[in-house]
Amino acid sequence: MSADVAVDLGAGRSVRGLRADGVAVFRGVPYAAAPVGAGRFEEPRPAAWSGEWDARACGPTAPQGRTEVPGLPDLSVLVGPGWLPGAEYLTVDVWTPDPGAGGLPVMVFVHGGSFTGGTGSAPGYDGSGFARDGVVLVTLNYRVGVPGFLRLPGAPDNRGLRDQILALGWVRDHVARFGGDPENVTVFGESAGALSVGALLAAAPAGLVRRAISQSGGASHALTPAQADRVTAAVAGQLGVPATVAAFAGLPDEALVEAVAHVSASGLDLAVDGVRDPLMGLSRFGPVVDGELLTGQPVEAVRAGTADGVDLLVGANRDEMNLYLVALPSPPVTEPMLRAAAARLHPGPQELIDAYRAAGRGVTPGEVLSALGTDYMFAVPTARLAEAHADRPGGTWRYEFAWRSPAADGRLGACHGVELPFVFGLVGRIDTGVLGIPGTDPDVLALAGATHAAWVAFARDGDPGWPRFTADRPAVRRLDVAGSLTLAADGPERALWRGVR
Repeated sequence: MSADVAVDLGAGRSVRGLRADGVAVFRGVPYAAAPVGAGRFEEPRPAAWSGEWDARACGPTAPQGRTEVPGLPDLSVLVGPGWLPGAEYLTVDVWTPDPGAGGLPVMVFVHGGSFTGGTGSAPGYDGSGFARDGVVLVTLNYRVGVPGFLRLPGAPDNRGLRDQILALGWVRDHVARFGGDPENVTVFGESAGALSVGALLAAAPAGLVRRAISQSGGASHALTPAQADRVTAAVAGQLGVPATVAAFAGLPDEALVEAVAHVSASGLDLAVDGVRDPLMGLSRFGPVVDGELLTGQPVEAVRAGTADGVDLLVGANRDEMNLYLVALPSPPVTEPMLRAAAARLHPGPQELIDAYRAAGRGVTPGEVLSALGTDYMFAVPTARLAEAHADRPGGTWRYEFAWRSPAADGRLGACHGVELPFVFGLVGRIDTGVLGIPGTDPDVLALAGATHAAWVAFARDGDPGWPRFTADRPAVRRLDVAGSLTLAADGPERALWRGVR
């Protein structure tokens, strides 16, 4: 049974949510004005509604493509239902054990989705488990695709990132009314959400967050202006309009979503002026070095001190790219395809391939390609972020999620996104779909409990339960059934990425 519960936000505003099983949930609460027309390409503005907001059901999502596609696996647990139309989609969902409490740790989750899709309301981000453990959990929506991240003359860059910053400001101003401590906020995210966390460490105003968690991201993936301009030219060409705010403002959201899909599938090469594609072709949209929020790669800003005083937990999964090469339909990888892919990532492709095979990181071309992509996109940037912050004020912790899913005859492994149900305490509670996580296995349930507890502990007091990562003692916790600690997570093959950008 559920019952209505209301929270007074002050200034003539209140929200009405639902309480059930000891958790109060408020969904679709606007933190920003609806982005419509030309406003889709403007700086976000605080929401200006008044009265009582009905927050008892999920709200709309950002304009994006479909997630249910015939012939493709169901990824809705990770990315949500796709586009649920509605103007008021710049919203937060809030889970709390008790709106009348005070001083509870706060966690704010930034969803993934290649910067072109996703929603904080996806079933895999249900915050009930965190709330039951005494955390106020907030998820947020932000602009994606063309409105969020296309570099457009006359519009501020990184609009989706600006949305996230405004949402964090909303949390600071209002979370105490949900029982949370605005001085103890942990921002965390996975995939594009983790890249967003990396960017926020460089761009967010000081004091908005106390801690941060990057799951399968890093802080080395911002596009150069020239790379972003190449995407802009492709999108404008697809739409048949000039690359101006005035021209784009008159287009419907449906046209912008279709253009994103076309450009994403076009094979557009973002290697420009000798700079490799930092997103490895997994997306054509993302944060850009704009000279304002981001003056360079976020990892360099962290190294210079922009995240001083922030406790940082970073990690990646052992077999990230298996989600793309095993779970999703893709042609068999041949040796020539492997060499061509390696050449796009590294100046010494054959040396790289040989080193990965010698290190036991794969035998078949597909296995080696997965290992190369995992390291280039996820593991090596994660290590760089940990190293950049290790000697700065604020603790640094690092993990590697190594539990291997039995899906696809065991070939899926510790793929991209598989840690999310463990983190959110949802193993055995929801259908994990393509991730294939057995919800009744005692060892798996124990790992899920330990992983979730580590995130809660980190948010509460800044200690996930294993030693810090430092320059002279690079401790990395392996999150699997064995639960080992290693000082040598990065084998000799990863040393070949040193200096490669």
